[in-house]
Amino acid sequence: MKKIFYKYICSFGTFIVTFFFTQSLSAKDIVITDFGAIADSTTLNTVAIQKAIDICAETGGGTVTVPSGIFLTGAINLRSHVELYLNRGAVIRGSLRIPEDYPQRALIYAENIENAGISGNGIIDGYSNHPSYKERFRVNDGKRPRGIFFNHCKRMSLRDIQIRNAGSWTVRLLGCDGVKIDGISIYCLTQGNNDGIDVDARNVTISNCNISCDDDGICLKSDLPDFLPENITVTNCVIASNCNPIKLGTSSYSGFRNIVFSNCVVRRTEESVIWDWAKEYRKVAPGTHTGLSGITVQCVDGGIIENISFNNIVLEGIITPIFVCLNHRHGNGGVIRNLQFSNIIAKADGVIPCLISGVPDARIKGITLRDIVVEHEGGEQAMVERLPENLKGYPENRMYGHRNPAGGLYIRHADNVLVENFQIYQRHTDYRPAVVLDDVTDFRMRGLKAIGTETDELLQTIDCNNIKLMDN
Repeated sequence: MKKIFYKYICSFGTFIVTFFFTQSLSAKDIVITDFGAIADSTTLNTVAIQKAIDICAETGGGTVTVPSGIFLTGAINLRSHVELYLNRGAVIRGSLRIPEDYPQRALIYAENIENAGISGNGIIDGYSNHPSYKERFRVNDGKRPRGIFFNHCKRMSLRDIQIRNAGSWTVRLLGCDGVKIDGISIYCLTQGNNDGIDVDARNVTISNCNISCDDDGICLKSDLPDFLPENITVTNCVIASNCNPIKLGTSSYSGFRNIVFSNCVVRRTEESVIWDWAKEYRKVAPGTHTGLSGITVQCVDGGIIENISFNNIVLEGIITPIFVCLNHRHGNGGVIRNLQFSNIIAKADGVIPCLISGVPDARIKGITLRDIVVEHEGGEQAMVERLPENLKGYPENRMYGHRNPAGGLYIRHADNVLVENFQIYQRHTDYRPAVVLDDVTDFRMRGLKAIGTETDELLQTIDCNNIKLMDN
């Protein structure tokens, strides 16, 4: 009797151990091919991949692995506590049945989940370089799928993966809290509106990324009137963009707070299949791949933008090094205060200088520009007329026209501005003042240097108060 009981106990124990080991194993190591996924680049694997993710989530979470090969799929929904891992040589490729296969307008979608992410050495390919995309889509038609979309999620991550050819924006964060993006690579130059990373989220770190895209590079957005994106750092990234490589806005309903961009390089893109800015901007050489504004801050929808820092940034392949705009595109109000730009080197195309402009009833307050070196094409004559206002226009560096009265820095409707060690180099002799101030109060400047500028006054002021030029 004792032997039978002992044998029963041992068998039951073995069963329990085996059961929990199997459950643990299945939760931690699921491969999509075990659920019928086929890497032949033609079989639609949406159901098989989704089943693998769902089973992983149901058994406690873990890793879903995509092995080497090309797996065609429609939209995939990520689940809480699941890491989607792409082996080296693995490709998740988006289906061309559009928009049928993308009900949430994303290739990989996550909504109201937590503790999940995507990682590995493989590629997520939206396949928008295929001719069918251009046949079925128009820019801004509201149908093209994003690459990855995290919607109101918590504690999410993207690590090391390559993302290619998204249908519209490549990575979109909306209403999220706690996102870490590290070491990813983005190449998306197939159609207009191909942003790199769009962040409408809190407590976000973006680091060590390499981005080349047709539209904005790393762009902070504020689409939700009751959600303020804040506590965001971007560091050690290389960004190429045919529009605005580093941008806060255009969407700015709540605004942004406590943002740091540091140790970044902006470079030219490899191609530009949509834009040819030489046809629209003066003195941009034909065939030049260039973005618009290297660093852009826009408050145009009534939000509050405050406590923003840009430090140790090198810019090339842009027209305007720094562009800050406050206007009333959607309603009145709006605040920009406490912005710092330091240790910035810019080699610019064209002739539109650094441009900072508020409006008469919404002034920009608290701007520091320290240790800035900018190089421009130059060759402009003095501009007699005053720069026109644009109180409700779409915010871009050309919104006030394609000419500017300043050769290096223009500031309007601003208070409490400090400029230290601002150096301007013109490739061709320029007859504009290096710095022009229009309706500026409490301005201090030390260490202005302008090479290639021929004018009786390096600094011109219009309707300004309390302007102090300090000794070096």
